[in-house]
Amino acid sequence: MQPRLLLSFVRKCRAPCRKISTKAVPHDPSKIRNMALVAHIDSGKTTLTESILLQSSYLSASGSVDTGSTTTDFLPAERERGITIQSASIPVKWKNWRFNLIDTPGHADFGMEVESASRVIDGAVVLIDSVEGVEAQTKGVWKQLDRYGVPTRMMFLNKQDRPGASFRSSLRSLLMHRLHPHPMVLTLPIASFDPQDYAHAEPGIQGLVDLVKWELWHWNGDGESTCHPLPTDIKAFDKLQFLSSDHPIIPHLAPARSQLLENLSMFSEDLMETLLTLPSEPSSYLGLRHSDILPHLRKSALENKILPVVCGSAIKHIGTSIAMDYVGELFASPLDVPHDSAQSAPLRMLAWKVSWDQKRGWMTYVRIYSGMQKVQSAVLNATRNQKERVSKLLLMYASEPVEVDELPFGAVGVVLGLKFTRTGDTLVSPGAPPSSRSIMQDIIPPKAVISASVIPQSHSDLEPVQNALESLSRTDPSVRSDLQEGQILVHGLGALHLEIVEGRLRDEFQVNFELGQRRVSYREGLGSNYDLPHFEKPLVTDNDKTDIAGTSVTVALDIRPLQEDEEGNPLWDGNLVLNKAGVAIPSPESSSTANPELLIASGIATALSSSPHSSLPMSNLRIQIREWTTPSSLSLLTGASAIIMRNRVRKAGMGPLMEPYFLFKVSATEDTLGKVIKDLTEHGAELQDLGDGMSDGIDEVGAYPEEGNYLPPAMLSPSSFSLNLKGSSASPKLKRFIRALAPLSQMLDYNSRLRALSGGNGQFDMISAGFRTVTEPRKMEILREIGRA
Repeated sequence: MQPRLLLSFVRKCRAPCRKISTKAVPHDPSKIRNMALVAHIDSGKTTLTESILLQSSYLSASGSVDTGSTTTDFLPAERERGITIQSASIPVKWKNWRFNLIDTPGHADFGMEVESASRVIDGAVVLIDSVEGVEAQTKGVWKQLDRYGVPTRMMFLNKQDRPGASFRSSLRSLLMHRLHPHPMVLTLPIASFDPQDYAHAEPGIQGLVDLVKWELWHWNGDGESTCHPLPTDIKAFDKLQFLSSDHPIIPHLAPARSQLLENLSMFSEDLMETLLTLPSEPSSYLGLRHSDILPHLRKSALENKILPVVCGSAIKHIGTSIAMDYVGELFASPLDVPHDSAQSAPLRMLAWKVSWDQKRGWMTYVRIYSGMQKVQSAVLNATRNQKERVSKLLLMYASEPVEVDELPFGAVGVVLGLKFTRTGDTLVSPGAPPSSRSIMQDIIPPKAVISASVIPQSHSDLEPVQNALESLSRTDPSVRSDLQEGQILVHGLGALHLEIVEGRLRDEFQVNFELGQRRVSYREGLGSNYDLPHFEKPLVTDNDKTDIAGTSVTVALDIRPLQEDEEGNPLWDGNLVLNKAGVAIPSPESSSTANPELLIASGIATALSSSPHSSLPMSNLRIQIREWTTPSSLSLLTGASAIIMRNRVRKAGMGPLMEPYFLFKVSATEDTLGKVIKDLTEHGAELQDLGDGMSDGIDEVGAYPEEGNYLPPAMLSPSSFSLNLKGSSASPKLKRFIRALAPLSQMLDYNSRLRALSGGNGQFDMISAGFRTVTEPRKMEILREIGRA
């Protein structure tokens, strides 16, 4: 960017002004941190992102979710609704590190954005609302991080300033919900520097104690912070100038640090030896320098033996800088994850997101895993066996692009000019050896659970609508569209997801259509009259043969329902498709169809997309390819396998139907609780837990033990401590929480129902609980609903 153009950009930018650094700095992969913020909805991810941008001097003033002025929530729908809909990437310079930060949505309807981000990050800050503790989507995003093997994580216990926030209860919820057996407390909250506020149970947070660096931080009312080193002699705590001698936190400081070091030494023999050489007196652990502690802390975090825990209040910018320091100190760099260490390694990158821009065209977000991507160069899409041409390279500062000449190893950036690439594709150098062309782990889109018909306003609108849906599914793989009985159906992850899809079709793609009534996406299983598996030496029958284009083709398949101990592949919509060797075959949509088995798999996928009995997608099937004949044209295998598969399913008869269930967490006041519970049970919900919000129901078997972990006293969070002492009351305005498992088909209008039942005070959130087989009476209801009975 030329100096004159840069000056013009700065003059025109909206307040608060973004400070985009265009200064070239030496590339050091060890200083890069590819990381994301993930959490349940309303835990404060976007607010923490704004705080990080302010602390790093990217912003001169932070925006607010309430006013729609945040940097990463730049879509009109995001600012209007006050929620994050799509992930946004932004490079952040902090001290001598460079964070490639991704802010992700918390709503389950936009889980695909978390999936794609989780695939390319090396670390994640998981936020928890300190009032709510671990919630449904907290566990959802944690499982997504597990699925892609994200090596380093850190918990940020946010909203410590809220009434009822509890540091201790939040830590206990980590153990109760089995997120990690060894949470390691690195910071303690100071609710107030006035001891009387503890006696009066005043909520708030004014400071933090960094147990590793042995410092105390104080924030004043203007958000300015001061840092004070803590004494290394326990006798000096009575003479602190910045903390009164009768402050209730003082007796807990030395034990907290001692417990931190002793717990950490259980995972480091070197640290254990260091501690054993110290004198046996109360102050001995206080003098240990943080530079001697951090290497052991980092090693244990990289090996996932511990889970670092920090706390603060993102909206007040308290704890943000400390969290950023620990992200830099503890998170994995691109050098800490499997990579090609050779300096002349060929290019290898993964497309983790694709978006459409009316000015720039297709924008492909990539992570460089080896080599370097340069502008105006060719690449090979190894997944689809297509050559692509790179026209421009960008670094995206949320919605603001900056052109660069190259993307080096470890970088996250945007490539313009790619025509065929989709989310999850592997891109390599055209001249790379075959050993470097292997396809990297794919990104798994969540299952669609709800659908609606898309009705073009006129015949001339049909093609634009179909093109728009195809483009939309490329930008969001969790959106799927197909043609059933002459009508176009669009499938999504929830009612809100379909609302956003409708808005994007109108605003971004400007097509004319009407959206029909929403309908739950059901599934059909395999009927009971299925053929028995083939013998060890495949015995081909007439059921394995078909004529297509004047050619007789044989495809022998073993087809049966999945057993209880078998798990379907999400890429195959809960089915399991195996090759001759019994190895799972990747989804045809994410693979090159260059060999016979993948061509057959493509035909199987076509047959599974629509049952001959109900037109519903099929799920819970195990299909293994046993044998085939090779026709003169290999492409005939796709059509032949689709015909054979469909005939086999038809012969087996109609199978059981499955419908999606969701786990609902509903909050209601005491005086409306009975009406809310009655409504849930009348709509087929199974009540699982009823509480006062201080504890949440556990759906796992057994919690991680508290022994061996440091749990600070409850008095550190005075307002919560007061609530625990008083216990629950029968106040009609007391919030109560209900956890229930309910069929989505009965809950499509639950938002308006709950509002009417609770007088506008009720709230709920939900997370997918998978598909469940329905009863015979319910099966007939579904068949009548879809016009098949």
